[in-house]
Amino acid sequence: MAGRLRLTVPALGVDTDTLALGTDRNNELEVPSTAQGVGWYRDGSLPGDVGPAVFAGHINLNGRDGVFSKLATMRPGQEVLTVRPDGRPVRFVVTQVEQHPKNAFPTDAVYGPTSAPELRLITCGGSFDRGSGSYRDNIVVFARLA
Repeated sequence: MAGRLRLTVPALGVDTDTLALGTDRNNELEVPSTAQGVGWYRDGSLPGDVGPAVFAGHINLNGRDGVFSKLATMRPGQEVLTVRPDGRPVRFVVTQVEQHPKNAFPTDAVYGPTSAPELRLITCGGSFDRGSGSYRDNIVVFARLA
């Protein structure tokens, strides 16, 4: 694999290379270090392979809008495009957009096995908890191979 993994979300104005992310010491998905960074979960599927390809980005960071600041506005039928490191383009269509409390995150639905190539986009959402310094919910966009 010579190139980078690229993600394009026309409805959000996103067109960027991605960073490979793993998990932290709490076994939670790492997050990109910048507001505009998008990370791909490297232990998951590559877009176009069977299973969910999972991408994460910030809603905001340090007072700046994040790359996924408008993720909750996505709607079924909208496109998400990727270009694999081998140069192969893969197109997905959004099937649903969900909001879940962080303490009830749908881990199996996001990371669990699927019978076909799928894609997930994740960011924070809901109300901001000033005490913890984070959002109470997560927004998850589900997409299937087009």
